[in-house]
Amino acid sequence: MRTEYKIFMGVALFLFGAATVYGFYTKGTGDHTEWVGTVALILSGLLCSMCGGFFWFVARRIDLRPEDREDGEIAEGAGELGFFSPGSYWPFGIALSAAIAGMGLVFWMWWLLAAGLVMVILSACGMLFEYYSSTRQPAEH
Repeated sequence: MRTEYKIFMGVALFLFGAATVYGFYTKGTGDHTEWVGTVALILSGLLCSMCGGFFWFVARRIDLRPEDREDGEIAEGAGELGFFSPGSYWPFGIALSAAIAGMGLVFWMWWLLAAGLVMVILSACGMLFEYYSSTRQPAEH
C-alpha cells in the first residue's frame, strides 16, 4: 500500500501545483480568474489526497507486502487472491436503469427519474446480494 499512497499523493501534489499555475495564468491573461478550471483542479487534487490518505492509513496498519519491499520476490505474492464473479447480468441492469434515470433528468420527467432511481437501487442491491439471496453459490476451488 505504500506504493499506492505515494502515487496518489504525487498526483495530488501535481494537481494542486497545476491549479495554482492555472489560476495565476488565467488571471494574467484577462481581467478575471477562470474559476471553473481552477476549482476542478483543486477538487481533483482533494480527491487524490483522499485516496492517498486512505492508502497511507491502511499501510500503517498492515504488514509490508512483497511489492512494498525492495527485496520482495514475485513468488511471495502467489496464492489465492479471492473470489471473482464468473459473470453477471446485473451491471447491464444498473446501466439500463441509470440511462432511464438520466433520460428522466434530461427531459425533466420526474416520474421517469424516480422510476429510474428506484431501478438503480434495486439492480445495485441485486448485484450486491447476487450470491447471498438465491440458490446460486460461488464455485468451490
